[in-house]
Amino acid sequence: MWWFQQGLSFLPVALVVWSAATFVFSYITAIVLHHVDPLVPYISDTGTIPPERCLFGIMLNVSSFLGMATMYVRYKQVYALNPDKSRIVKLNKIGLTLGLMSCFGLCIIANFQKCILYYIHVVGACLTFGVGAIYMLVQTILSYLMQPEVHSKDIFWIRLTVLLWCGSSIASMFVSSLVLYSGLYGTDLVQKLHWHPQEKGYTAHIVSTASEWSLAFSFLSFFLTYIRDFQKISLRAVVSLHGQTLYNTPQSFATDEQRLLIAGSI
Repeated sequence: MWWFQQGLSFLPVALVVWSAATFVFSYITAIVLHHVDPLVPYISDTGTIPPERCLFGIMLNVSSFLGMATMYVRYKQVYALNPDKSRIVKLNKIGLTLGLMSCFGLCIIANFQKCILYYIHVVGACLTFGVGAIYMLVQTILSYLMQPEVHSKDIFWIRLTVLLWCGSSIASMFVSSLVLYSGLYGTDLVQKLHWHPQEKGYTAHIVSTASEWSLAFSFLSFFLTYIRDFQKISLRAVVSLHGQTLYNTPQSFATDEQRLLIAGSI
């Protein structure tokens, strides 16, 4: 059995590989068609113009679904390992809520392009990266609370390192974007897809775009740390039939069946 076939480890693997492929394929398509500059464009700019916009949207929607599935499995695993620790249980629920919000933000990014509905796109980005960063923080705290009983200290330090990487990328992107969109370098920069090194604001633009790519891959790196944990868990669905046919059950039959179940449970 291959390592990615153990437990549910294929989920974070699929999430990381598919999301990275989304960025790379959209980037290559946009570069080949000369829709953006080759040197670190905004990720969103590589999904602005058809046909890469279609590819970017549908692949990011799939990434959102994989993200929700991964975060739900993580929630179930943490709960199963710590059912009696109220602090961990509460943080775990908060983490799941934040994770689902972040995935919803990813759907917004996928379906509302930057150059068409800019402010809605920004809301999606804030949910994805801002709320997602808080999700990473919660999971890092959970890792601290569960070590060394549940897992080693190494995984906590790895997640903390990735969290710091994420935080520094957010800070760099925030500051450079403030400088870039302050009005000193023009007022219609949102629609601008091509930059020249001699233009004013080019340095701030490159710092901002490089920070966005760094931020995106810090997220993917964080989910890579789930692979070993997910090798230790499996989920299964239990089928519960409410009758032997799909017809409407007569009231008398339902009553008799309920009595049998109660008697059996006693």
